Amino acid sequence: MTKFLFLAWLGLGTTSLLAQSTADWSTQKAAKLQQLLEKDIDDRQFTGNQFAISYQGQIWQGASGDLTADQPFFIASTTKLFTTAIILQLRAEGKLHLTDSLPQFFSDAELHGLHVYKGREYSRQITIAQLLAHTSGLPDYFQGKDHNGYSLEKDLVKGNDQSTNFARVLAINRKQKPLFAPGSKGKAHYSDTNFQLLGQIIERLTGGSYAAACEQRIIGALPLKKTWLFTDTSDRRMAPLRYKNAPLHIPQAMAATGPDGGMVANSTDLLVFLQAFFGGRLFPAAYLTEMQDWNRIFYPMQSGMGMHLFALPKWMTLGKEFPVLMGHSGLSGTLAYYSAEHQLFIAGTVNQINRPDRSFKLALKLLQTLDL
Repeated sequence: MTKFLFLAWLGLGTTSLLAQSTADWSTQKAAKLQQLLEKDIDDRQFTGNQFAISYQGQIWQGASGDLTADQPFFIASTTKLFTTAIILQLRAEGKLHLTDSLPQFFSDAELHGLHVYKGREYSRQITIAQLLAHTSGLPDYFQGKDHNGYSLEKDLVKGNDQSTNFARVLAINRKQKPLFAPGSKGKAHYSDTNFQLLGQIIERLTGGSYAAACEQRIIGALPLKKTWLFTDTSDRRMAPLRYKNAPLHIPQAMAATGPDGGMVANSTDLLVFLQAFFGGRLFPAAYLTEMQDWNRIFYPMQSGMGMHLFALPKWMTLGKEFPVLMGHSGLSGTLAYYSAEHQLFIAGTVNQINRPDRSFKLALKLLQTLDL
């Protein structure tokens, strides 16, 4: 997801979710939650939204504007949770270890020059754990800039649709500068390149496509009814992706993102997936503990192993407390998060690339409403 600055969330109030009764949740809050969705529509940039919340055995789902209640949307980097789950499944099956380094999966030609920091080549020292945690030091092929100032992201939002295969990802990456040596203490840098490499590892270990792995191991296994990897550029089943005041038609780019951001889903499917991810249905729940070694990536977001931590400091909330959330978000304005303390799941989108942070602001208002 793009690096963005969160504004102070002043005046949102406190959140004491455990005091909420099931009866109150189901009968008195739904109208207020829906009202918040409708209020967020401005008919300019924010023309549609869709959110779902699971709490105390109840599920609320709503939509407003040009998004219907069950319409699938592009979830962008929230896809990384799917990639993480498959990697951890392969670990549980004994097909890989988190300490495995890249030469076990890639040729010398693929790795040569991929990570050269201060004149030293580190490409062969990068591990799977470092890819998951964004501690490899690799630059970001999608948002990073080369020495000419070129950025693939900026090119795409101009409407210059283009496909990017794995070979091109490596080529773009080699034109950018790594940030630090792999595994440098306390350092992390968010990079889509990490998850392109993880996607290739999945394909090489399973002998099939990343799309097939998602279908067999997650989508079909749960099952998810309106979730798929976007691979067909003629596919029109999902809501059109938006950038500022207009749809952004970049199907070639969307079909190429794959393991770092190519999934389509709706909010209720994302809830089912989140419950399986954090509930031990996709991989051993014991793995979750070691995944929570957090490093700051962009304030106030922190990166663990394959997932993010969103925790607002009290100075941003007038001393009030909000749930600490684990999960992931995406450039499309999509988020999918879980509160372990409250056993609460929230997923949704504002479907706007220009302001993906808006999804967090709306999500926090929805969570506050649970305790009005």
